[in-house]
Amino acid sequence: MRFFTLLFPRRLLGLLIAVSAPAVASAQTILPDYQVSTSRVANPSPAGTMEMPVSALRFEPRVDVQDRNLAEAQADVAIRGGVFENTGVRIGAAALSDPQTGHYLVELPVAPQMLQAPRILTGWSNASGGFNAGVGTVAFGWRAIENRGVASLSGGEHRYNRQSIYHGVQRPLNAKYRLGADIEFARSESDGSVPFGDHHFERAGARLQLGGANSQTDFFAGYQAKFFGWPNLYTPFGFNETENLQTVLVMLNHHWRSADGSEISAALTYRRNKDDYEFNRAVPGASNPFEHTTWLRGASVSGRKNLPSLVLNYSADIATDKIESTSLIFGPYSGRTMAKATLIPEWQGDHGTIRVGASYDYSNRNSSDVSPLAGITWRWNEHWSSSAEYSETTQLPTYTALKSNAAAGLFRGNAALGRSTSRNWELGTKGDLGGWQLEAAIFHREDDRLVDWTYRAGVVARTANAVDTRTTGFEIIATRRTEQIDVVASYAWLRKHSDYGSALIDASFYALNFPTHRFTLAAVWRIGGGFELRSDNEYRVQAPNPLRTIGGRHALLSSVGLYYLPPLARTWEFSVLIDNLWNSDFQEVPAVVASRRQWAAGVTKRW
Repeated sequence: MRFFTLLFPRRLLGLLIAVSAPAVASAQTILPDYQVSTSRVANPSPAGTMEMPVSALRFEPRVDVQDRNLAEAQADVAIRGGVFENTGVRIGAAALSDPQTGHYLVELPVAPQMLQAPRILTGWSNASGGFNAGVGTVAFGWRAIENRGVASLSGGEHRYNRQSIYHGVQRPLNAKYRLGADIEFARSESDGSVPFGDHHFERAGARLQLGGANSQTDFFAGYQAKFFGWPNLYTPFGFNETENLQTVLVMLNHHWRSADGSEISAALTYRRNKDDYEFNRAVPGASNPFEHTTWLRGASVSGRKNLPSLVLNYSADIATDKIESTSLIFGPYSGRTMAKATLIPEWQGDHGTIRVGASYDYSNRNSSDVSPLAGITWRWNEHWSSSAEYSETTQLPTYTALKSNAAAGLFRGNAALGRSTSRNWELGTKGDLGGWQLEAAIFHREDDRLVDWTYRAGVVARTANAVDTRTTGFEIIATRRTEQIDVVASYAWLRKHSDYGSALIDASFYALNFPTHRFTLAAVWRIGGGFELRSDNEYRVQAPNPLRTIGGRHALLSSVGLYYLPPLARTWEFSVLIDNLWNSDFQEVPAVVASRRQWAAGVTKRW
């Protein structure tokens, strides 16, 4: 296991004048429709590698995880028909992004045991709670540290093996405060479910926490190293490609809540991601060396102030990023500053809430923009509420799109790409019906100048092009939890029209890679005698795409696990897990070989 020493950069302290979107804790008070406190997947642990934050998204009803090899190896996180580059991440109050390319958005060296279940912010929620994220944001909260621990071993086919250990302790300092610390180490390796699909992953992280009755402060430092290979990982030319990633993440997060319900959250963030990509692992450097390092430094503050006649929701984020690269050298700049400030007054009545506000987005490299937000929530009774909303967001492109050579190479950029705009109209409702919790929404989104990667026959490359898309969708999620069974079922429908203007394209790798119909079903059945059966399932009908070379448009994907917790020794857990139960060959990313069925058996000890 690799060890690490991480120090907070001194320059980051100067960013406390901060800027953007609400923290996870405070954002809950201004998100009227979609809040979850428990996971909506049955098997958060994968069969072929170690568990990561992205593992909880594989079958999430409102997230489409398009993986290469494994979701934990490389995953594009798309929401509501969007693309991987217009999704964001929040941990606590801090906004995270990948300046190089959204492919590495979920490179988060944080143990899942340290995080709360993810919440998916879309529409109004994303506009008020996201940063440089056009369509959606995945938001995690920091868990309170407890006196507990867990150690796990797992092994399976393809010489797969995994080991992990987590331990947390907390002690009272005085009558008001407690001090906690937790630490985690994890690793996994495998030869992979297809030839040249091997991986070796390592992660280490530690956290200090100062907790009180109305506040929580977390300081976290983590490191993750990942090597993995896959045929056609990014290109459709039949080569065995590899990635070698090292990610450092340091965060300081504070949340405070007053007796009258007012809240404030703040965070400082440092992230460094190194990427060494090989187009042909047999001949390293055969095509231009692709070696990149990006740095992201950010600060955030957000809050909610209760006044006699209204509530003020406010937030601000600022982020600076930088890239050093052997190949991404053609754009006009290699560093920038981005900022966002949001103010949302909120009027509450006996039966509803009205919110009207705006966000201001700034960059020293692009034009600035003002984005309005408006919404109303109406409570019909104690069981049902409905909402109507309008929101706008803007986003700047990543360095791979801006700084790749526009005339040669495997990935061809476009230095003229600028700020994209997304406008979302939405009607939603939620409530209880016959023991079921229901959430439903219908929406229409207009994305202008969205960055997509396209293909043209006869050109041995993919090219960054701007596209105007119009997406209409409907989604419904039904949840029921009883003593014996938990069920989460969902259905989503999407329709999309896209206009690439004067750009000549024959196919799209991302903007036109979406399901027109998608069903998910997660179930946990507590059979009795200590046995549990957990199953995640997804059935999708994909939009036609000529780049998809095998597997067709229809796919049924399932993960099934059988768990045994001995009644006389409940701290032990034994499991058998199968991913891709039906051995589907569906290409989640067009032209990328699908990972095949894998099984693993494991044992876990908790204390």
